[in-house]
Amino acid sequence: MDYNGIVHHEFLPEGQTINKKYYLGVMRRLREAVRQKRKDLWANNSWILHHDNAPSHSAIIIREFLTKNEMNIIQQPSNSSDIAPCDFFLFDRVKKLLRGTRFNSRKEVMEKSKMALMAIPTIEFQKCFESWI
Repeated sequence: MDYNGIVHHEFLPEGQTINKKYYLGVMRRLREAVRQKRKDLWANNSWILHHDNAPSHSAIIIREFLTKNEMNIIQQPSNSSDIAPCDFFLFDRVKKLLRGTRFNSRKEVMEKSKMALMAIPTIEFQKCFESWI
């Protein structure tokens, strides 16, 4: 997500855990999404990645990828797990929109989650980043 909304989303395949190899794929797909959806930011490399200090995010293979691709990152302070906008804004918004809903399948959870994600107005993303700054 960025100031204007969702840039990339994906669901973890069933049975998969988030490890450094999986996360490397996520980073590749994110870069491609930025290239396609945020052409102005891509052109001058002015987009910034902010993720937390999860082991899969801070693995050497990930740091090497970020460096090799000259990706700008914001360092997450230690023991500050809820400082990333996804943690204090996005996840809570999606959970609130889904609260009280019964799901019959994993597919239904994914569909409703995507709908909730896409239903967040651009102005809310802008407010989030303004308060984050």
